[in-house]
Amino acid sequence: MILKELKNRLGRSQKLYHSLVKELDESNLSKKLSNLPSNTIGQQLWCVIGARTSYLKAAKAGKWSGFECPLDWEKTAFKVDVMDSLEKTYSDIESYLNEVNTLGENESTTLLDLLEHEVQHHGQLVRYIYGLKLEMPSTWKERYNLD
Repeated sequence: MILKELKNRLGRSQKLYHSLVKELDESNLSKKLSNLPSNTIGQQLWCVIGARTSYLKAAKAGKWSGFECPLDWEKTAFKVDVMDSLEKTYSDIESYLNEVNTLGENESTTLLDLLEHEVQHHGQLVRYIYGLKLEMPSTWKERYNLD
């Protein structure tokens, strides 16, 4: 049950990130909230990409092995690089989940932590989009019942 639900929810998360990057103007990836300590939208997505890589590595190894991100920090301003990295890291997770028949307790906990991390960034990005007065993607409006 948990394996199927993780696949569904991580897939839904990927669709949301995909639509966000697709609908944003590239220049918006470099925007940050003014007068607040914040990084850019692209750097928020860098964290998502790195978490996918790192949590998957931890699930496979049975322990946390540190954070690493395949997307260079300097490339967070480029739509194609961010999108490619989101697609690749999701594909890696999807392949792993399709290869295993069941998840052990450690794998389940680690991948649930990944899902929690993804959703936490959804909330942050909603605040960024509102704070920067950008257009909210329709998929996000529907998923989170936003105006």
